[in-house]
Amino acid sequence: MLLALKLVLVPAFLAALTAAARIWGPSVAGWLAGLPVVAGPIVLLLALERGPAFAAQASAASIAAIAASEAFNLAYGWTCRRFDWPLALVAGMAGWLGAALLIVRMPGSLGWAVAAACVAVAVSQGSLPRATGHVPAARVGRADLAVRMLAGALLTLAVTTTSVSMGAAWSGVLSVFPLLGSVLAVSAQRAHGADFVALLMRGMVVGRGSLAAFFAVTAMLLPLYGVATGFACAAVVSVVVQGLTRRMLSAQRSAQAAARELAGPQAERDCA
Repeated sequence: MLLALKLVLVPAFLAALTAAARIWGPSVAGWLAGLPVVAGPIVLLLALERGPAFAAQASAASIAAIAASEAFNLAYGWTCRRFDWPLALVAGMAGWLGAALLIVRMPGSLGWAVAAACVAVAVSQGSLPRATGHVPAARVGRADLAVRMLAGALLTLAVTTTSVSMGAAWSGVLSVFPLLGSVLAVSAQRAHGADFVALLMRGMVVGRGSLAAFFAVTAMLLPLYGVATGFACAAVVSVVVQGLTRRMLSAQRSAQAAARELAGPQAERDCA
């Protein structure tokens, strides 16, 4: 049952994100990627296999690991503007690993974890590259979608297998490994270019709130109320926070549309 969940959940979500990018654009796809669809089940497996106390410690580390995911986004987002995806992926993974090595040496308290995540999100919000031109609608062929789903399944197996054999800090950090981010970034760059990646990653920043809320609840409730209550409450809070961040996403998309409208007349004046 658990193996089937690992093999089906992430590929299905990747297919849904691909559809979202085609219908609503990369910003919405990135925002949806912030939901704890991957990390939540991983920590649930940890709770079932190693107990609520261990999973609570891993949850705090998962919040801090948002900083490592943002390090991946920053490194990938800027590198892909000048280089093809293999080098951008190497840069992104190097950024993630460097941040992860720092995170596992941090104090394991929830307060430190939230502070690290907030700083990382603020830095990404101001430092990620912006789209500089028109971003076409996403069109993904069946073969490319199949590759995305297969890569997602294989990465899920690798991350979950590794995380359950390590300590709480590394287990939490690995649960927020940029699995969806890496697969989506590579396929987006190959198919649509660096501006599409920029919008995708800016959407991810907005979506981090639901992930942080989910793990903040599990970190606090698991030792007190157990697995079922802890994860049920975390799921509800995560969905509520995701809904609240929708306004932020809408404001971001409006700003992008206004910038494109201003860029159009400016380009015409330059040509004249």
